[in-house]
Amino acid sequence: MRITKFGHACVRVEHGDTTVVVDPGAFTDPAALAGADAVLITHEHMDHFEESRLRAVLEADPALRVWTNSAVAAQLEGVAQRVSVVGEGDAFELGGSGGLGVSVHGEWHAVIHPDIPRVRNIGFLFDGRLFHPGDALTVPPHTVETLLLPIGAPWTKVSELVDYVREAGPRQAVPVHDAVLSPIGLAVHTRLVGTEGPGGAALHTLGERESLDLG
Repeated sequence: MRITKFGHACVRVEHGDTTVVVDPGAFTDPAALAGADAVLITHEHMDHFEESRLRAVLEADPALRVWTNSAVAAQLEGVAQRVSVVGEGDAFELGGSGGLGVSVHGEWHAVIHPDIPRVRNIGFLFDGRLFHPGDALTVPPHTVETLLLPIGAPWTKVSELVDYVREAGPRQAVPVHDAVLSPIGLAVHTRLVGTEGPGGAALHTLGERESLDLG
């Protein structure tokens, strides 16, 4: 399995002959979607879901399919037959028999502010090894090899990230959701969450279009 970071919260996952793109939002280079077999979307916010761009890609590639929650699916009228609605506890397989298994975990976006209504949010666990929580600190159902860690957002604070990686206990964490941080801010956050700080997580920070082989 190989992951490639494509800006902010978007990650491209390649496993055998299957290519999956998670959360290609407004801050993501459209090239992330080239040749994808499936698009998975955690929730409806524009930095994770860009409707017009996704519609254009679906029109250009009749084989492309989408898995997401009901709120995002409701915005994709006209292509509903290519959108699968999933939620907490669901599981599916991409790429056919022997492909990439995906399970769904979590229900709600983290609280930004009590005055801002929460939206639905789901996380995706790939092959039991790689977890993308979307915009929530959902603890995966078991210890995972790699956790995609939302390192900076209006709803996060470092103390919560520290507690999250301690509780989840992944073998390694890869920071995502970082477009809102300056380089200095990213360095501060990763230092506190990583092995030099109280988080103690083994971090592997990826730049734009950098990849990591998970074996």
